[in-house]
Amino acid sequence: MELIIKQETPEERPRVFEIIEHAFAQAEYSDKNEHHLVERLRTSDSFIPELSLVGSLNGHAIAHILFTKLVLRNDSDQRVGIALAPVSVVPEHQGKGFGSQLIRKGHEIAATLNYPFSVVIGHKDYYPRFGYQQLDQEKIKLPFEVPPEFCFIRAFNDKVQIEDLEGSLIYDAAFAE
Repeated sequence: MELIIKQETPEERPRVFEIIEHAFAQAEYSDKNEHHLVERLRTSDSFIPELSLVGSLNGHAIAHILFTKLVLRNDSDQRVGIALAPVSVVPEHQGKGFGSQLIRKGHEIAATLNYPFSVVIGHKDYYPRFGYQQLDQEKIKLPFEVPPEFCFIRAFNDKVQIEDLEGSLIYDAAFAE
């Protein structure tokens, strides 16, 4: 089954809140507050409306993904990339490829919007299939403690060489609340 994927509308936000809340209710590595994080991110400067996507089956929203801006800063350069967080599918539809469809569509849109790279904190067996590679925490510093096997980055075009990127990642303050 293929999802119908489109940009989230303000009218869909209550349903998206429920989707995210239910998707993470039993998640092992979760603080169970991802739905509140998305609420905060929507009102932040890092929010990218085109990258807040809803996936529907038979006219009913069952999934959501959000990418927001982040900055990679070093002494001589600053680049704006995106962070994937979170991707949510209601439990009864998890494991059917719907999250994968959302990620691929999000990547497609991000590339057309000229974002050079994406960072995600997530499962080591899941994100590499979407072109993510382990982030080198010696070269790219995170603002919080995360085991290296959960940190990933991917480029969206040949102009960006991941191995050449270095600096500190700056996430929106909403992630720290």
